[in-house]
Amino acid sequence: MRDNIIKLWNELYLDDEMDDNSINILEQFLDFLDNTRLEFFSSDKDTNIDWYKDAVIYSTYADLFNKDLIGLKDKLQYLKELGINCIWLLPILESPMKDAGFDISNYESIRHELLGLPESASIDEKNEVFEEFVQAAHDLDIRIIFDIAMNHCSIEHPWFVEGRKSKESPYRDYFIWSDDKDKYKEARIIFKGLCESNWEYDELAGQYFLHRFFEIQPDLNYRNPQVLVEMMKVLIGWKIKGVDGFRADAVPYIWKEEGTICENLPKTHTVVKFFRAVLDYLQPGSLLLAEACQPPKEVVEYFGNGDECNAAYHFPVMPQVYKAMAEQDGTSIMDALDPGFTPEIPPSCQWFMFLRCHDELTLEMVTPHEREVIYNHYVTNPLWDFRQGEGIASRLSELFNFDHEKILLANSIMMTLIGTPIIFYGDEFAKGNDLDYYNKIAKETGYADTRYLCRGPIDWDAVDAILENEDSIGARVFNGLKEMTKARRLTKAFSRGGLEFLEVEDLSINPLPQLLAYKRKYMDDEVIVIQNLSPHKVVFKVKVTEGKTFENLLNSNIIVNNIDGEEAYEIEGNSYHWLFLNH
Repeated sequence: MRDNIIKLWNELYLDDEMDDNSINILEQFLDFLDNTRLEFFSSDKDTNIDWYKDAVIYSTYADLFNKDLIGLKDKLQYLKELGINCIWLLPILESPMKDAGFDISNYESIRHELLGLPESASIDEKNEVFEEFVQAAHDLDIRIIFDIAMNHCSIEHPWFVEGRKSKESPYRDYFIWSDDKDKYKEARIIFKGLCESNWEYDELAGQYFLHRFFEIQPDLNYRNPQVLVEMMKVLIGWKIKGVDGFRADAVPYIWKEEGTICENLPKTHTVVKFFRAVLDYLQPGSLLLAEACQPPKEVVEYFGNGDECNAAYHFPVMPQVYKAMAEQDGTSIMDALDPGFTPEIPPSCQWFMFLRCHDELTLEMVTPHEREVIYNHYVTNPLWDFRQGEGIASRLSELFNFDHEKILLANSIMMTLIGTPIIFYGDEFAKGNDLDYYNKIAKETGYADTRYLCRGPIDWDAVDAILENEDSIGARVFNGLKEMTKARRLTKAFSRGGLEFLEVEDLSINPLPQLLAYKRKYMDDEVIVIQNLSPHKVVFKVKVTEGKTFENLLNSNIIVNNIDGEEAYEIEGNSYHWLFLNH
C-alpha cells in the first residue's frame, strides 16, 4: 500500500518542474502518515469493510433536522426505528454559508452553532461534542459520513485570504490565477443562469481566479502538491475523530488542463486513487463516495479497479424513475440499467440510489425529449425551475402531489433496484416545500437558488402529531418506508444481489409495460419485485414463480387466482409486491 502511494504521487508530480520540492513534501507526508497509523489505527480493525453495501442512508442537514448535532443525537432512536444505519451529514464544516456550507472556510472545524457551542468555543470543546455524537451513533450501529468539497473552498478560507494578498505568498499557488479569462475556454459553466463565467476578478490580487461553481468558491490547484497533502490531512483528521467515510463533492473537476473541458481528466482519477490509497493504508473500510453527475460509463471510471471510490451515485436512474411513473412504463428504467449503458462495476464497489437529495432533480443525464417529458409532467410551479430547465427544485411529496401511494411506489423502486438507497430528511413523512425558508436564504445570500425550497427546518411538534395520526399522508409514508427497510434487512439480495428484469404478461400473453418487475438474487436468496406504475388494477402472470411458493415480505395485498387452469396474480394500481421465493 505504501509503495502504491508513492507510485501515485510520482504519476502526478515526478515530471513536474517542482520535482525536488514535491519529493521533499512526499517524504514529510509519509513520515506523518506512518506515525498517524501507528498512533491511531494500529489496533482499530474493522472487519466489515464493505458495510456501505448493506446501508440504508439518511441524508440531512444537522441544523435543519433538529437545530444541531446534539438535537440530532436526541433523534437517533427515531432514525433507528425508521431502519437507518448510516447518516450522511450534509455540510457541517465552518462556512460563511453562501452555498449551504459547500463553501468551506475551515476544513478542520465544525460550525460552532451545529455543536450547540458559542463562537468562542475552543477546538477541543468542539471535538468533544462531535466525538460524543459519533460514539452515540456507533453505539446504535449507525455509521457517520459527511461532505467535503474537494474541488473548491470559500473566498473566506485563510488560504485564499492570504493568497490574494501577494503573488509571493505560498498560498497564492493554492488556487488558479490568470491575468485574463482566456484559459480553460472549453470548460462549461455549471451553474447556467446563476454564473456568467468561470473566472472572477479579484481587486486586491489584481488577477482573475478560477471557479467552476459560484464566484465565492475558488477552485483549488492540485498541481501544487502541497494542496493534495493538505486535503489528505483533512480526511485523516476526521477519520481520527471517528467518521466512517466521506462524500467527495465535485470530484470530476479536480484537475485542469488547457485544451480540455476540465472534467474527468486522467490525473483527476490519480488524485482520487491517492485519497483512497492513503485511507486504506490507515484503515480499510473508509467510504469514499464520488459525487459525479456524469453518464455511468464515465462514473464507473471513478471505481477504478476497485482502488478508487468505493461508491458513486447513479444519477441517470433517478430521473428515469420519474419518467417511468409519468408514462406508466418501466422501459426507461430498464434501459438505464442495461449493461450497454451501465457497465459492470468491481465487486467491492456499489451504486448509491436516490430519489431526492440536497440538489435539484437533475435533468442533465437525460435526452432533450426525456427532459421535456419529465419537466412538463412534474413542474406545476414555475418557481421549481432550476438551471434553465436542466433541473427541478422540489420535494418528493410535492412532485407527486402528496399522493402517498405514488410516494411509496417511487421509494419501492429505489429500495429494490441495485445499490444502496438514500432517504432525504423529511421525505420519510412527506415534508413539503418551504417557501419561507427559500425567501429567507435568498435574501441573506443574494442567490435566488430555488434548491432551498427543498430544505428548511423540521417542526418536530408538527411531525409528532402527523405520525400519531395513522391516516395522515406523513404517517402512511413513514410506516411504509419502515416496512421496506425492515424487509431489506431480511435478505442481502437487495443490497448485494444481481438484477434480472422479468417479462410480465397478461392472460393473453400480451406484455404489460406498466408493470416493472425484476428478480434480485444473492447466493440462495431470490426475491421477486413487482410494481404497478399505473393507477389501475392489473391481472398478470410471471413465469419465474411457477412451481415455487413465496413469502410476501411486505404487508401488501397480493391475490393469487387460478384462471382457466393458469396461476394469475392481481396487483392494485400504484402498488408493489416484494416476494421471497422458497426453494
